[in-house]
Amino acid sequence: MKTVRIVGVPEHFNLPWHLCIENNEFSQHDIDLQWTDVPEGTGKMCDMLNNSETDFAIILTEGIVKDIVKTNSSYIVQTYVQSPLIWGIHTTYNSELNSITDLNNKIAAISRFGSGSHLMAIVNAKKQNWDTDNLKFEVVNTIDNAVIALQNKAADYFMWERLMTKPLVDAKIFKKIGECPTPWPSFVIAVRKEFYSTNKHIVEHVLEIINNTTREFKIIPSIDKTIASKYNLNVNDVQNWLSETRWSQKQISQKDFELVTGQLFELNLIDKIPTYQEFVK
Repeated sequence: MKTVRIVGVPEHFNLPWHLCIENNEFSQHDIDLQWTDVPEGTGKMCDMLNNSETDFAIILTEGIVKDIVKTNSSYIVQTYVQSPLIWGIHTTYNSELNSITDLNNKIAAISRFGSGSHLMAIVNAKKQNWDTDNLKFEVVNTIDNAVIALQNKAADYFMWERLMTKPLVDAKIFKKIGECPTPWPSFVIAVRKEFYSTNKHIVEHVLEIINNTTREFKIIPSIDKTIASKYNLNVNDVQNWLSETRWSQKQISQKDFELVTGQLFELNLIDKIPTYQEFVK
């Protein structure tokens, strides 16, 4: 039995992995897939890949691309979710900030530097034609800490996937004042180079198993109710999310890759534009 360590955020996007584990689909192929939830998100998962604390990561595209340019420690082996991630832009419910334009020169709560919440705050600022050199950040690590930071006015706004923050909006803890979709596929599957070089066949088996599940995921009976129950979400919200979400069973395209790297370079988040062949296996 080959032990394979994998990390991802504890969110609805990753339920297909948990279903495969529960159904013993990996163990049937002599793979002991050990999943670890990482609520801190992409920045933390990049650190875990770089420190050999995990073999796989289900990770935001822009975050892992930025990290690979810096560290050269991982490969992108496949797109996981092809559809964009819709980032909700939130303030506290009673905040006097009521529109995206009100957020210029305000403090963004972020999970970590290099995380999606950090990078997308910069993408959003660029979209609004703000001076990105003036952006200010407060590191909060988790959604729970973001709530505290906004309530204590240590930060003014917080960007996170809109379905996961919807319960906070419904509870009148957060107020959603806008959205910012990623211009590229939301999630990819990354693998440590060292692991890939000696376990290519294992990587291929893992991808084959998860791809078989994501192809059929939307037609699993009562999957909307399962997601809603497991992640404390509203069934109607889950149904809308399912209708918009497209999983992928293919490698990231060169076009999408160049879109990400070009945007990151333009925002001065990477200091060079790598070639597609350097990153992709």
